Amino acid sequence: MTRRNEPILNLPGVITGMIAVFVLVHAIRTLMLTPRQDVELLLLFAFIPARYAPAPGLDMVFPGGLPADLWTFVSYGFIHGDLTHLGFNVLWFLPFGSAVARRFGTARFLAFFAATAATGAAMHLLTHDHEFVPMIGASAAISGCMAAAIRFVFELGGPLSVFREADDTAYLVPAAPLSTVLQDGRVIAFLVVWFGVNILFGLGSVGIAGIDQPVAWQAHIGGFLGGLLLFPLFDPVPGAGALDTE
Repeated sequence: MTRRNEPILNLPGVITGMIAVFVLVHAIRTLMLTPRQDVELLLLFAFIPARYAPAPGLDMVFPGGLPADLWTFVSYGFIHGDLTHLGFNVLWFLPFGSAVARRFGTARFLAFFAATAATGAAMHLLTHDHEFVPMIGASAAISGCMAAAIRFVFELGGPLSVFREADDTAYLVPAAPLSTVLQDGRVIAFLVVWFGVNILFGLGSVGIAGIDQPVAWQAHIGGFLGGLLLFPLFDPVPGAGALDTE
């Protein structure tokens, strides 16, 4: 009899491909680009609030024009500061990104990743007016994946349910309405811990070992809220969750 591998050992192709892109981008930055070229890359692809709301007296034209004004809401998510930053994001992307990718499929997942990266960038822009420091990293979109995952993983027959199938059908259970999900004690506990940790990031009480740059915790929250609220627009599985009503 052939033993069936657990899904965690069989990553969706889109997750493997995106991690490969994360690694490739980082390798190009660290091994191929000069410091000047790296700055040019960040100016073109990182998310910089000053691009959209310049500080008074700052007369600077950012490269890329209007197209870059649009794509940097997403492209920043493929750039990481160092190996620790990259490794930390990949570690979280593997379980949560995989769960959502198995449910959404490749095209929907890529669109969802872009949408939650954008909501994270929008929250960062609202809270960092005029700031010139670039924001990079996939954390906001990964936070969106975490939020999407809690919409279905605890449901009966879902990936974290006691009664589940041994294949990917566990990721295709109907999602409960958001109002019902928010009454689940496991979800509430997850939310308390997740928001608590991000608030501590904001207060400077905790940090990530090996990462000296400030954590863009507002972008995390923006991505998470985007994933939580936009989930029904991307979810292909019919059920009550599609309408978010009782």
